[in-house]
Amino acid sequence: METLTSRKNAYIRHLRALADDGDYRRSQGQYLCDGMKTLREAQRFGAMVVSVLWRDEPREIEGLDGCEQYLAPGDLFDYASPMKNSPGPLFAVAIRGCGKPGKLSNAIVLENVQDPGNVGTVIRTANAFQIDAVILTGACADLYQPKTVRATMGAIFRQKVLRIERENLGDFLRDQGLPLYGAALSDKAQDLRGLSLRHAAVAIGSEGHGLSNELLRLCDGELIIPMNPDSESLNAAVAASIVMWEIAR
Repeated sequence: METLTSRKNAYIRHLRALADDGDYRRSQGQYLCDGMKTLREAQRFGAMVVSVLWRDEPREIEGLDGCEQYLAPGDLFDYASPMKNSPGPLFAVAIRGCGKPGKLSNAIVLENVQDPGNVGTVIRTANAFQIDAVILTGACADLYQPKTVRATMGAIFRQKVLRIERENLGDFLRDQGLPLYGAALSDKAQDLRGLSLRHAAVAIGSEGHGLSNELLRLCDGELIIPMNPDSESLNAAVAASIVMWEIAR
């Protein structure tokens, strides 16, 4: 195992580029994860671990014989890692191909949700409630940005996440036989408690602007989460979690 000592080392530069540059991530077909628990989750659910950077001292972990492993002192590790105060390890995982989505019974759609913590939280919650797919459309946070990945708490390795352009979303959901409901603050929005959402897709928009008019035109109906009238709105991840609970219920 090679011990690294320089910020100019090619592997250290590679890790920093994976953390900072979405185009570089896609060109390399890799993204970053951190932490021992996440590493074990990656192994458990069949993710391909490409390389590992250990902090201060290595650990003996089964199943890593085929990947590159490096060691770095704490200050160099902190320089390479996008996460503050990470105990490590920092590791690169291969991006899986999307493949065919298969038949979906339900889905949650996120449009223009730009906060990576919100996107990651929705993926984590979708996995907990056994939602078939999270669909990202519009200007959503990068699925493989380190903050998104960390917020999934390992669900990125086991939850189906699809990226579908808005102009293709309507056709895709029709082919799946899923009606689309949009969460919206409008006079025609129905109380979600009165809707059958078990076999449906529900779209959640950004906190600042909600769903776009283009996406709302694709919807078969609109729904609203009942709340205190003095409350303007909910955090996007919270709203999505309530909707997913209703789908699962």
